[in-house]
Amino acid sequence: MKIALGIALIGGGIFLGAAASPDFVRRAFVGVVLFSGAILVILFFIPVGIREVGEDTPSRRVDEREIMFARARLQPDTPAYTAYYQAHPEHQQGDERTRALPGLLSSQAKYFDPLHNASPDGSFFLTHALRDAVDGPVSTERVEHPPQQMAAYIKGLARYFGALDVGITALQPYHVYSHTGRGTGEYGAPIPLEHAYALAFTVEMDSEMVAAAPHLPIVMESGRQYVEAARVAVQLAQAIRAMGYAARAHIDGNYRVIAPLVARDANLGEIGRMSLLMTPKQGPRVRLGVVTTNLELIPDTREPNAAMIDFCSICKKCAVNCPSRSIPVNDRQADDGVLRWKINPDTCFRYWNVIGTDCGRCMAVCPYSHPDNWAHNLVRWGIQRSGAFRCAALWLDDIFYGKQPDAKPLPAWLKQKSTG
Repeated sequence: MKIALGIALIGGGIFLGAAASPDFVRRAFVGVVLFSGAILVILFFIPVGIREVGEDTPSRRVDEREIMFARARLQPDTPAYTAYYQAHPEHQQGDERTRALPGLLSSQAKYFDPLHNASPDGSFFLTHALRDAVDGPVSTERVEHPPQQMAAYIKGLARYFGALDVGITALQPYHVYSHTGRGTGEYGAPIPLEHAYALAFTVEMDSEMVAAAPHLPIVMESGRQYVEAARVAVQLAQAIRAMGYAARAHIDGNYRVIAPLVARDANLGEIGRMSLLMTPKQGPRVRLGVVTTNLELIPDTREPNAAMIDFCSICKKCAVNCPSRSIPVNDRQADDGVLRWKINPDTCFRYWNVIGTDCGRCMAVCPYSHPDNWAHNLVRWGIQRSGAFRCAALWLDDIFYGKQPDAKPLPAWLKQKSTG
């Protein structure tokens, strides 16, 4: 606000000075303004500078046992622990370093506070309690409805339950983990591709809580929205089963699918530099839920967002501000034939185990994470239209918010400290 006021005062002073000048100066000033305005229209509102999305469809399935969240659950001196590190000795040394750290929500972690830590503890307790509710018996009485109308109804139902944006995609092999690594079911069991369709949705994270990252508000908000995503997914899956069709909810700690890929293919956004789903209006400031089903639905057509990929390419703000330097600063690279930015999930997760929260600095500093209001949406509209506008938007974001902004203060109601 101070910067905007300063710019307004300076700009107003220039215009007042021109108005008080001789006639030939006023005419010259008007000419310069009109010429500059025409150049801005050409640069900022004509679609130019769109980067190609390229080949971004994976060709293989991912084994959930290999992701860091699954590896973190392995217990020393157990058959699963021994078998995994015999097969993947390259992970053992780093994983042992991570296990030696305090841990997420640990009382020994850097940002621990018993008053505030109780909130995410309560949220994660609930998502854990919902793990067994992701699937269930299917009604023998089937509701028949045309796929187009059924798709519209199911999307509406998801929004009614609390989803923000909703999309549908045909389920692909690369959406589904190859083997179980956590959650319900047998560890290491192959995961069959049972369902034909997936419905993906977002729930919005509070911008004020995210802005305080990497302090405790970020993990409080993560936990709260994981609960919301789980609640919506569990409700929706049960509603579909009540209509006579198989359905499974995919929630935190009990996924069988890679939620960001499902959501991207359901046309909810793009996978950005930080390897999170970037949505058009909230950026990465969302949590995802997925329901897979055999209910026949009409998939949405994915429209690759080249402008968003281009903005991530020039921005690099998440990489510059990443405390663990886990986000690459270089351009997308081909990984197994897939063009993508590949973060280092091990160093990222290790940092979580030092501070006791899920960090979220990348999410907090992302220009796309600003609140969903008319002013920021106008900027997002310009970003979609022009490469020149994208450069200008990034420059202005650095001026107004800083290239390496500090974490915002805690919300007022959180400023109390524990006396214990």
